[in-house]
Amino acid sequence: MAATDSSGGSSSPVKVGFNLNKTSEKWKRHIVLQLRRRDKTQKFMFQDVISSYIKLLDRSNQKAQITQGFQKEALGRADSRQPPSTTSCDSKELMLARHQDIVTELRKTGGELAYQIVELNQKAKLKDSVLEEQRTSLSELKRRLGEVEGEWRSLQSRIQVVEGGNQALKQTYDTLLKQHQELDDKYRQEKVQGSELLEDLIRVKELAAENMNHKNERRVRAKEASLRKELATAAKKAVNIDIGFEKAEPTDSGAQKGAFRGEERLERRQTRPFRSASVTSPKIFNSIKELFDSKIKKRGHSVSSLNDDVHLPMAVCVSARIPAKPLHVLEAHELGINAVKFSPTSKLLATGGTDCIIKLWDVIGGKLHSAGTLEGSNEGITSIEFDPTGTKVLAASYDKSALFWKLDDSAPKFTLTGHSRKVTSAKFKLSLRQAVTGSADRTVKIWDLQRAACVKTLNVFSFCSDVVCSEYFIVSGHFDKKIRFWDSRAASCTQEVPLQGKVTSLEISPDHTQLLSCSRDECLQVIDLRMNNIRKSFRAEGFKCGSDWTKAIFSPDGSYVTAGSSNGAVYVWNVNSGLLETCLPEQHSSSVNAVSWSLSGEYVVSVDRSRRAVLWSDI
Repeated sequence: MAATDSSGGSSSPVKVGFNLNKTSEKWKRHIVLQLRRRDKTQKFMFQDVISSYIKLLDRSNQKAQITQGFQKEALGRADSRQPPSTTSCDSKELMLARHQDIVTELRKTGGELAYQIVELNQKAKLKDSVLEEQRTSLSELKRRLGEVEGEWRSLQSRIQVVEGGNQALKQTYDTLLKQHQELDDKYRQEKVQGSELLEDLIRVKELAAENMNHKNERRVRAKEASLRKELATAAKKAVNIDIGFEKAEPTDSGAQKGAFRGEERLERRQTRPFRSASVTSPKIFNSIKELFDSKIKKRGHSVSSLNDDVHLPMAVCVSARIPAKPLHVLEAHELGINAVKFSPTSKLLATGGTDCIIKLWDVIGGKLHSAGTLEGSNEGITSIEFDPTGTKVLAASYDKSALFWKLDDSAPKFTLTGHSRKVTSAKFKLSLRQAVTGSADRTVKIWDLQRAACVKTLNVFSFCSDVVCSEYFIVSGHFDKKIRFWDSRAASCTQEVPLQGKVTSLEISPDHTQLLSCSRDECLQVIDLRMNNIRKSFRAEGFKCGSDWTKAIFSPDGSYVTAGSSNGAVYVWNVNSGLLETCLPEQHSSSVNAVSWSLSGEYVVSVDRSRRAVLWSDI
């Protein structure tokens, strides 16, 4: 009313009409928005019905147009054939008939359309049910999404807590690691100091022993000098052994006492010349001389064999020659070769392989000439060792034993049996009356070569690949990536050195101050035995350790190390600089198992698993 009054010139204020117009516009816009929203939400549900209905309307319109055309044509024809009087009646009848046909057709079409509408309604109901299910699943998914978001938030908070804990643990770990490094450095320093103190103690003991020996020698010499002086004095002194009894004629008791005293003086006088005569005899001086000669011999440098002491000259290589080219290449065995060794004379070479024999070769004129075979092993040879005289050979075998030969006899003198798995290494001790063997049965055995009997067994915790030894200490390399040092007197492990790969071989330098190891991490390492630390590591592009028994060695002057690779090449490094000196390729077609450097420093021999041996030199 306010709106009509204001439009018809009423006296009501304009402000009221403006508010009413504004209110009506709001609810109109609201209704329009509601209708549009309903149209958007409900239109797609009946989209198929609407489109089908539109198609049916189009078809019905087309049919109506067609029927109208037919009717017009029929009327035109009827008008042309019949007279005008009858035309109107007939046309009416025809039109009625046609209209009835059209009505019938339309009813039929309407029935079909009604049927289609029913079907579409059913489809719409089905889609409504599907839509309801989807709405239900959507609400369920929203609920689960909310739960997952809650779990995600809780996990985020837990992650923050865990990260804080990890940060605290990392700080604690870093602190402990720093303390461990400090303690490790301190331990190493203490160990070095302990070794220095031990060396000082040993040096003091040696000096004390030398002083005692000097004192004993001076005491013996003083006694000998006094004895000689006494003998010379006794020899110069004249002794009268004639005693007269005529001057005294004793009574019964006096005579008896005088006779007793005279006999006593006679006995004393007779004893002195007799003792002097016996001491001054040449036999006593000869026996004393033999005693001192035997002591001097024992203090000297002698090498004891199985039956007697043999004095050996000390061979020294001043400078080893770096091999440069092959002098002789030959198929040395019927099967692969595992071991090779020069004798101390550098003129004899021994090779051993999986064909169960050791072949001896004379090195003459830069070529290898067959010098005999050593037989007796039931399986392949794993290592070969000469004694310092070059007349005896000790070899390890796959048949769980070690064999001992003399070069003048092809059959082994005796066999050392006692291991339960293959023997990987056999070495002489310095005294040569004992030997040491290492085996895959995780033991190292010490043997008495005079009795061919095991005197001590060391349990070494892992597969032993190689051993080296002095008189009282044994060093063993193992598959658990460790080198262990053993005191053979106490049968205890004194030190372990960890490496990065399986240990395949060990070698002591000629001056006995360094240890060379070869391992499966494609690396050779030199360990300083005085400081107990790794001095140098040797690697090279293309070098790869080809087997679990690949051997690496020092040159006889200790200046170089050499080893064979899986690609058939031989690598030589400089010990002092750590650099690769040379690589000798193209002579081996398979992995090089072992190398040996002659004591003269002139030749190097390499052997591979395809039974080939190559003699190298710098000439």
